[in-house]
Order: sequence, then C-alpha cells, then structure tokens
Amino acid sequence: MSIPHAQDIAQALVDWFCIHGRDYPWRRTTDPWAILVSEIMLQQTTIPTVLGRYERWMQQFPTPATLAAATEETALRSWEGLGYYRRVRALQAAARAICQQHNGQFPTEETALRALPGIGDYTVGALLSFAYNRPAPLVDANVSRVFARLFNDPTPVDSPAGRKQQWQLAAALVHPTHPRAYNSALMELGQTICTSNTPDCPRCPIRSWCRATDPASLPVRLPRKEITSIEHHDIFHLTTDGLLLEKQSGGKRHEGMYRLPRRPAEDCQAYPHLADQKYSITRFKVTRHLYQAPPDTPAQPGEEFIPLHQLPATPMASPDRKIITRFLHS
Repeated sequence: MSIPHAQDIAQALVDWFCIHGRDYPWRRTTDPWAILVSEIMLQQTTIPTVLGRYERWMQQFPTPATLAAATEETALRSWEGLGYYRRVRALQAAARAICQQHNGQFPTEETALRALPGIGDYTVGALLSFAYNRPAPLVDANVSRVFARLFNDPTPVDSPAGRKQQWQLAAALVHPTHPRAYNSALMELGQTICTSNTPDCPRCPIRSWCRATDPASLPVRLPRKEITSIEHHDIFHLTTDGLLLEKQSGGKRHEGMYRLPRRPAEDCQAYPHLADQKYSITRFKVTRHLYQAPPDTPAQPGEEFIPLHQLPATPMASPDRKIITRFLHS
C-alpha cells in the first residue's frame, strides 16, 4: 500500500514524541520480558491502574523463569485488581515456553515470538518495535482511531475489512529507522490528542495531512452488544475453620480463583440478608445478594474452609476481596 507523504507523517510523529512523549517505566527499558508484561497488563486496563502495579509485579517476577516457577495460585494472586485473569495464565504459559523451548532466553525472531502462547499480531508488533527497534506494525484502539480520522475512513474499525485495512496502513506508515519512537508516538497521539471524546486538532503534529472533515464522528464501529444484567445469591459462612469459599473450575473466566459460595435464590430466602454489591464485568452488570449462612451449613463439592491467615494469599477477584474484607472487619 502506497500512502502519500508517509515518510513525512512518520517523521513528524517521531519528532513530536521526542519532545512530548510521556515517561512510563516500560519505556525506560528494551527488555522484551518487561515489555511483554506491560503490554499484557495494558490490554483492557487503564494506564493509571497499570502504573500502580507494574513495577511491583516486575520485582516479584523479573524474568520468565521466576513466573514459570510460580504456582498458578501465586500468579493469579499477583494479578488481583487487574482483571481479565486469562491474561496472567497466558503470560505464565509464555514464560514456561520461553524456559522450556528457548533455555530461558527471550526469542528474537518473529516466527518464534508468534509461537509463544497468547501472543498475537499486536503483541508481536510491540515486541519487535519496542524491544528490538525493528519496523513492525501494530494496531490498537488508539491507533485505529488515529488512522480512521487521518484518512477520513468510515469503514467500521472493528469489522474484518476495517481491521485488515488498519494493519495495511500501519505497515505502510511505520518509520523504517525509528519504529520504537514511531509506534509509541502513534499510540500516545490517540491517548492524549486524538482522543475518543473531542480531538484536540490544533495541537496534532500530523494535522497538515489529516483528511477528517468531522473527526468527532470517527471512528465508526459496529453496533455494540447489549449489556446484560445478572444476579446471583452468595453466602457468607465464617467458622473456627475459616471462611467457606468455592474454587472455580471448568473453564470459567476465573478458573483457579476462589469466590464466595453461590446458592439458589430460594435457599437464601430464610437467611439474614447482609448486603447487595453491584459491579461490571465486560458486557455484564452483576448484582450480588449476600446472605449470612446458618452455622450448620455444610460445604458443597468444590467448596472448602480457608483459614483467615491464608486469605491474603488466596487468589480471588476484586469484588469478592472487597466484600469479604468488609464483613471480616465489621
């Protein structure tokens, strides 16, 4: 794909980033492991949330070998608060593959990178450009928004045709000698100037080449899936043996993590109601109804009493941690 002024656009972005690029810990390193960790953390998680966790996490798992040697339970607990726990499972699988297949040395070739578990087109582009400074395309939500406006393109960016076109543009525009700075600039532009709300066009370093006539109307996306409301009924059962929790299994989103036991609504009608908790998970809005279980409530299959001193190290999703902490200290 040939793009008029491609070199001028790429160079303008690099020049702008050298002056205005923000300082993040993952931009201070070319260690591919540190960059992989940051990219996995930043998937579907805000930068402020990751900033509060990244450096501590890297101190705990500074190399692939350290994560590969950890138990899944330890890995899940370390990820608590970041959500989307399949990411840390994929990261641990990649760490183990690096240790088993590459003697603990992070691979440098694209084919080997693509063979790692959980590594897709975007992550390959990030590793090649940010760790090895090789000209590789990458596309995320920020990049697709910039491209849609730059080329005044009404093609839905989340459609197959839109995705294909975005990657073609990314490959055609990437700076040949400064891909690390260029890709960082492209993402930064979408984060700070070409934002999803009101783009700050007068400050844009590539405004001279932008074709958008109504930038706020772009990018176009396919209709979103409707938000589904769900309710469940959980019990709080604390004894001298500890707190009754259920270990999730069977391919659930939080497989391997613990949660408050769930019961049918009709079983909870006679129990004292403790609280309602509302939270969101992707396209679900969840309402948890929490009840005080009777003293003689037995554990069901998959449930166990966790001693209180073990709870801090027990992996669980943030909503469970919050409400458990609330009632343990009430």
